[in-house]
Amino acid sequence: MEIRSLTRSEAERRGALLKVERYDVDIDLTGLADGPEARCVSTVAFSCREPGAETFVDCAAEVRSATLNGRSLTSTADGRIALPALAGHNVLRVESVQADTTTGEGVHRAIDPADGEVYVWMSFEPDEARFVWACFDQPDLKAPHAFTITAPSAWTVTSNSGDPRIEELESARRWTFPDTPPLSTYNTVVNAGPFHEIRREADGHDLGIYARRSLAPILERDADELFTLTRQGLAFFGEVFAMPFPQRKYDQVFVPEFGGAMENYGCVTWSDAFLRRATPTPAESELFAKVLLHEMAHMWFGNIVTMRWWDDLWLNEAFAEFACHWAAERATRYTDAWASHLAGGKLKAYLSDQGPVSHPIHQPIHDVAQAASIFDNITYPKGASVLQQLKTYVGEERFRVGMTAYFARHAWGSATLQDLIDALSEASGRDLDTWRTAWLATAGTDRFSLERDGDTVTLVAADTPRPQVLAVGAYSRNGKEGGDGGDGSNGGNNDPSGEVLERRALVRVEVTQTRTPVTGLPTEADLDVLLINDEDLTFATTRPDLATRDAFFLAAAQLPTAISRGVATATVWDMLTTGEATAAEAGRSITAVLMAETSDAVIEPYLTLAANIAELWAPEGERAGLTAAVAEACRRLAADPGRRQVALRGLARVATTPDDLTWLREQAGDDVDLLWRTLVREAELGGDVSSESALLLERDPDPDAWVRALTVRAALPDPAAKEEVWQRLAVDRAVPINSVGQVAAAFWRPDQDGLLTPYTQHYLDSIPDLHRGGMIPAMVFAGQLFPPHAIDSAYIEEAQKASHEAAPVVRNTLLERSDTVKRMLHSRGTPTDPVTG
Repeated sequence: MEIRSLTRSEAERRGALLKVERYDVDIDLTGLADGPEARCVSTVAFSCREPGAETFVDCAAEVRSATLNGRSLTSTADGRIALPALAGHNVLRVESVQADTTTGEGVHRAIDPADGEVYVWMSFEPDEARFVWACFDQPDLKAPHAFTITAPSAWTVTSNSGDPRIEELESARRWTFPDTPPLSTYNTVVNAGPFHEIRREADGHDLGIYARRSLAPILERDADELFTLTRQGLAFFGEVFAMPFPQRKYDQVFVPEFGGAMENYGCVTWSDAFLRRATPTPAESELFAKVLLHEMAHMWFGNIVTMRWWDDLWLNEAFAEFACHWAAERATRYTDAWASHLAGGKLKAYLSDQGPVSHPIHQPIHDVAQAASIFDNITYPKGASVLQQLKTYVGEERFRVGMTAYFARHAWGSATLQDLIDALSEASGRDLDTWRTAWLATAGTDRFSLERDGDTVTLVAADTPRPQVLAVGAYSRNGKEGGDGGDGSNGGNNDPSGEVLERRALVRVEVTQTRTPVTGLPTEADLDVLLINDEDLTFATTRPDLATRDAFFLAAAQLPTAISRGVATATVWDMLTTGEATAAEAGRSITAVLMAETSDAVIEPYLTLAANIAELWAPEGERAGLTAAVAEACRRLAADPGRRQVALRGLARVATTPDDLTWLREQAGDDVDLLWRTLVREAELGGDVSSESALLLERDPDPDAWVRALTVRAALPDPAAKEEVWQRLAVDRAVPINSVGQVAAAFWRPDQDGLLTPYTQHYLDSIPDLHRGGMIPAMVFAGQLFPPHAIDSAYIEEAQKASHEAAPVVRNTLLERSDTVKRMLHSRGTPTDPVTG
């Protein structure tokens, strides 16, 4: 029988009927030392407001026994246990076993290939706690949880509340944790294994970090940065929300085979892929900081105050994504956080919001299966950008006052969108109902352009715009090569043209209608560029007028700050994705920006963007030329010691000539990471690298180095290699989830269509099963395995048709990815339907 997904109406009925008093969860992990089983006893005390009524409890694990108030219950195969004839006060006890701890939901058993040690982690969002123990698995039924964990003697166990009592048993240890505060089931956690642990005191908090023992040197390397960021984040959020984090202990656990990071209260779980085996680049270090701050923000957005139902998922994710950039910019050394947001996530959001899966930020959610499909670019980067606009719209100080009131009113309970809007409206004195409807209940992206008639300038929306505040920047050439760009930079003096634009004025405009006069700008004779959405205050795409279009592409690299260049680059990228610019135009413009860029945080994203355009968007006849231009840019950037690592990685992706490859090897020396990257490129180009790959695998200390060797195999233009890699990647799912994208990118290479064609059908055949393993694997496999080569528009139609029978998270991921690939095909000149945007 199919495991049923909880519907909104069922959750509302159950939420009105029950009050959960507490969970006592006894978990036996000793069977995971050398076997697959996690055994649980869940005891739930709850009251019923209508004695005699009936409901159900969620349990998708194998039920060994179940009693309600001492009476035996019968479980079904749909993930539910019926609870008939409820009393005013009830005690439910369920013994369960989760035996699928390799590919199943909720709990995962990973074996470190370096030493054979076993590590166990649990992760429950959105409704995967029910796969481990019996619970009322919906966000508004919050309750204290008391965990008692029995684990092998050599293991350390972490959970939400910290400071457990530890008892020595005959061949194991029992860890008894104090009660948590009232939490939703999805915010709880248990992790276990022979971890390497580091602890520090900071501002009254006891901070802990953990990783598998084989990664201990890397954890030690990153410990100072981790503890510094954690201290800075806790201080910032405690101040701006007028609510310090209320628990003394705050742990962060890095585990293998985990996707992303999860905001469990007081005990954040991370993929240990974030512990970079090579020295992190500036972009990787900043991402590390932002993920840490994102998960920390969830302590307030999601844990202390929880959405009542999944239609307010954005209250968790968009706010955490917004808050991590806010905190990074104000409290850490990563002051270009918003610039890198624009160069990365926001570009993805613009594309998603103009495609087939665009949806309002806040929308009705029928069931949890649908909720799993909206952990996406609309909820995260668009949501964060919209909240940045809201902060601009009401003013930062009033925004802070409103958030303080929101947390004070709803701490340890559940809240809705209206609760937040009410708090911000009261604090700001602005009626936000129109803003709410336009921004949160309406899908799509505004688009602005400027009309100039002499010295009269008018901001024009392509359609009825949302209420918003944005800025128009006025720039002219100062005739100097370099100079202060106003952000402490050198003004972009790497620009090969030698010309630099200087901002003459910045005018804020409040938009309430289709046409808005822009006053306060210098005269037309004094201007070279007018930049719409300067400072990136809103979520909207822009267009230069036809008369200045070509000049705009050239001027992008001449703008003086990372944000201004980013806004111009966003316009160029959006024009490429909608078919209004060619790959050659966009590639040349972004490569020029790359050479002029002064912010280390965005060098790597722009280099990736330029390489993607050459590889994925350019017509076959132009691919080599654009690739060579990116390679030349990498060579030049490598002369700067601060950019050398990023530039050499970029060259390893786009190197084409024997001279490039020879020079790369000379530069690599003993850099194992760069040598792996070079081998992948040489393999793609047909080089015989098998023996060298085997030797490098022997000397690489990374416990997951076998994935690098598999990536080399994936790139080979060899039928046997493709078959082997597809089996391990897509069928066996043997590759750690955080490495699937790396291996898949090497597998789907341009100019290998003859080898890849059979696997395009294999992907279609796999669609019905892509959801197995839960939300994160579903998104990763549906998106990363979708073929960008060896297909045409007919294939995309077939894939989209097949998606309609798939689970919602698979369907939405596939539709979004297929729309992007369709746009790529259009840009390459492959016949497709018209691209809309």
